[in-house]
Amino acid sequence: MSITKYTEDAIALLQALIRTQSFSGEEDGTAQLIEDWMKEKGILLSRKQNNLYARNKHFDTQKPTLLLNSHHDTVKPNKGYTRNPYEATIKDGKLYGLGSNDAGASLVGLLTAFVHFYERDDLSHNIVIVASAEEESSGPNGLNSMLEHLPGIDVAIVGEPTLMQLAIAEKGLVVFDAQVTGTAGHAAHIKDNMAIYNCIETLQWFQNLKFDKVSETLGETKVTVTQIKAGSQHNVVPAKVDLVIDVRVNEHYSNQEIANYIEHNAPVTAIKARSLRLNSSRIDPNHKLVQAGVILGRTTYGSPTLSDQACLSCPSLKLGIGDSTRSHMADEFVFVKEIEEGIALYIEILEKFLVKENDMNL
Repeated sequence: MSITKYTEDAIALLQALIRTQSFSGEEDGTAQLIEDWMKEKGILLSRKQNNLYARNKHFDTQKPTLLLNSHHDTVKPNKGYTRNPYEATIKDGKLYGLGSNDAGASLVGLLTAFVHFYERDDLSHNIVIVASAEEESSGPNGLNSMLEHLPGIDVAIVGEPTLMQLAIAEKGLVVFDAQVTGTAGHAAHIKDNMAIYNCIETLQWFQNLKFDKVSETLGETKVTVTQIKAGSQHNVVPAKVDLVIDVRVNEHYSNQEIANYIEHNAPVTAIKARSLRLNSSRIDPNHKLVQAGVILGRTTYGSPTLSDQACLSCPSLKLGIGDSTRSHMADEFVFVKEIEEGIALYIEILEKFLVKENDMNL
């Protein structure tokens, strides 16, 4: 099939996905659309809750395995929308709609590439594709729940909007809940040990906190106090201040290392990490998969945003159609031209990576 026909087919699926509400944990409708689309292509697939997965036709247990993954859930539309987020209209070369850019375009692009290679028997790797749920909420029934049902994964492409550039590293995330306490009482009487004033030292400590190891691709591990809550009325000194701290972790630290340091050293009454499972991700810049993209003019960089890469323990590359800065924005869109070019690039990169006679080009 030509790239033009592939693109038309992919856009039709993407429009159907946009028109079907698929908030995290509520993806039944889009899961069914993807299932029907794959069955129409003659793909043998399985479904676990709202996750769809399939293996290439000539799967060989003696070969390593490449995972292709993107998600079909969305966030809820923000109040800034001026268009119907579910209308999926095309105007001036832009396809509008919730989830069009994040990550519907990448998903339909990877599904198309999987179909292209599905029946090939000359591949160096097996291919497994997962159209996953609950990525936006990091929920329990997303890609993380699928890993035990998949064959061993040796390398992965995770489809998120990167302008089809090569995100070879991604920051991890640890969120902490902390509390600073003091003496509660009437504002006219309490003078010392006030929780809000005690919090000043804590805020300054987090503001000045630096971790020594700086990544060439991801930069520093970034610590930010993002929420603060205290008090109930003007004349009552509160007994406590609640804080939320967001830490974006580069590949030189594990989330456990970050948690150990902060939980033992922060000047707070209590602090605890919500989860340690969203670790940073990376792939060697010299990996054949990365070099297949570099040869085609793609550039490498480090991504500050989180994705389902955090679920994977294998080397993984974030590569997708659209622009990350459009994700979660009002009147979200993706250019039709981006979809066409992205599908062509997915196929070209995989052709260089998967087809043995193309080794000479790397």
